Amino acid sequence: MIRRILRVAAKTLGVILAVLIIYFATTFVQIWMRGHEHTTKDAQAILVFGTAAYGAVPSPELKARLDQALHLYDAGRAPLIAVTGGKLTGDAYTEAHVSVVFLEGHGVPRADIIEGGGADTWQNVASVLGALSHHHVRTVITVTDPFHEYRAMAIASAQGLDPYPSPVRNSPTIKYELWRFYLKETLEVGVGRIIGFHLLSEWSTAPLKSH
Repeated sequence: MIRRILRVAAKTLGVILAVLIIYFATTFVQIWMRGHEHTTKDAQAILVFGTAAYGAVPSPELKARLDQALHLYDAGRAPLIAVTGGKLTGDAYTEAHVSVVFLEGHGVPRADIIEGGGADTWQNVASVLGALSHHHVRTVITVTDPFHEYRAMAIASAQGLDPYPSPVRNSPTIKYELWRFYLKETLEVGVGRIIGFHLLSEWSTAPLKSH
C-alpha cells in the first residue's frame, strides 16, 4: 500500500515537473522571439523603460534606449516620448530626469516628453499612465532591451495600453552573460503570468518600501 502511494506520488511529481519545464521553456522561446520583433506601426507615444544612469549621464544601456526612441521620434513614428525610471539612495537624479535632459539636448521639445519614474517595470508604466491618459494615448511603442521586451509589453498591456515592440538593436548588454538576463526574465514572466504582474511587483519592491 505504501509503495503504491509512493509510486503514484512519484508519477504525479514527474508530471508536475514536466509541465513546469514545458511551461518555462515555452516562456523562454516567447521572450526570445518577442525580443527580435520590430513593429512597423506608428503609435501615439514611445515608452522608454528606465535603466541605470551615472549621475547626470545615461549609462550605455540607457543611452541605447534613448537613441532608439530618438530614431523613432525623428522618423515621425510617434509625437510623444514617455521616459521612466527612479533613482537609488544617494543618486542626485532619477533615470527619467536624466533621460529628459538627454532628449532635450538632442532637439526634442520638452512639451513632447512625459517624465515618469518607478522602481520596476510595473511602476515604470504606472508612473506615466495618468499623463498618457491625459493625452488620450492608448498605443505605445515600447523601447527596452530585447530580453526585457516581452515583460515590458505584457505589463503595459495589463495596465490598459496597446504596446508595439521596438527592442534596442545591438544593445550594450550583449557584452555581458545574456543567459542571466534571459533566465531572470523567463522566471519573472512565468511567475507573473500566474500570480499577476502587479503582485509580482509588490513582492519584488517590498524590501525597497521597508527602508
